[in-house]
Amino acid sequence: MAVTVRAVTPAVGAEISGADLRGLSDSDFAAIERAWTNHSMILLRGQKLSDDDLLAFSRRFGALDPPPNQERGRISPPGYPDIYVVSNVLDGKGDPIGALGAGEAVWHTDMSYLDTPPDASMLYSLEIPPSGGNTWFCGMQAACDALPADLLAKIKGRRIKHDGTYNSGGYLRKGVTPTDDPMAAPGAWHPAILRHPANGRATLYLGRRRNSYIEGYSRVESDALLEALWAHATQPRFVYEHVWKLGDLVMWDNRSTMHRRDPFDGEARRIMHRTQIKGSHKPVAFAA
Repeated sequence: MAVTVRAVTPAVGAEISGADLRGLSDSDFAAIERAWTNHSMILLRGQKLSDDDLLAFSRRFGALDPPPNQERGRISPPGYPDIYVVSNVLDGKGDPIGALGAGEAVWHTDMSYLDTPPDASMLYSLEIPPSGGNTWFCGMQAACDALPADLLAKIKGRRIKHDGTYNSGGYLRKGVTPTDDPMAAPGAWHPAILRHPANGRATLYLGRRRNSYIEGYSRVESDALLEALWAHATQPRFVYEHVWKLGDLVMWDNRSTMHRRDPFDGEARRIMHRTQIKGSHKPVAFAA
């Protein structure tokens, strides 16, 4: 069966059919990579992947980053340090086998607090709850293209501070001193509008809301401007909601998307394995 690509929304995402990720030809992989570059997020359903299969497919896109530092440090399956477990399940000692629990994960871009954030992340579903835990994706290139002129003028050529204090679940990262002062928080400065290195498009790059700050403004001015940017970027016209099925693999471009997760019943089991592709370039400002 030939690989086919179908956009799931005009702003972000494409579903790819006809591909078994355990044995892709070079031409099929090229079609998948092209779809990821063009649509920022790709979905492949019905996959049957071992951890070795997941790593082999991930590495076709580039070198891998280790898991992020989360509320309990870096949690990986035994023998697989490049895989990160996202789960609310407890082990025999009552300790979580993964990160982020069962609560909401707010809008964010993975590890944007680093000077060179990861290019991409993949999430593969092993166990899912009967309902809840849906993942939402926001197309930041479409949001950038539609920026009102007044908002564009206020952020053009400016940078945003990206916070590394808290993860998307609101948990303090292990070993980090808590703060709600953007100037004291660990993190990196990135262009508010970056140029995507693969497709050249302008991309709004917000990261996450908590502890962020736009240079050149007072804290009050920055907060008001950030609120306006977030309200614009997360409009329904820029968003896709993914309802998980077993065997789904979703890959997103961290340079051109944000994502969030709905909460779910903490008594239900949810186990996901995630990999991330090492950043190939530091974010560079878009110059028209």
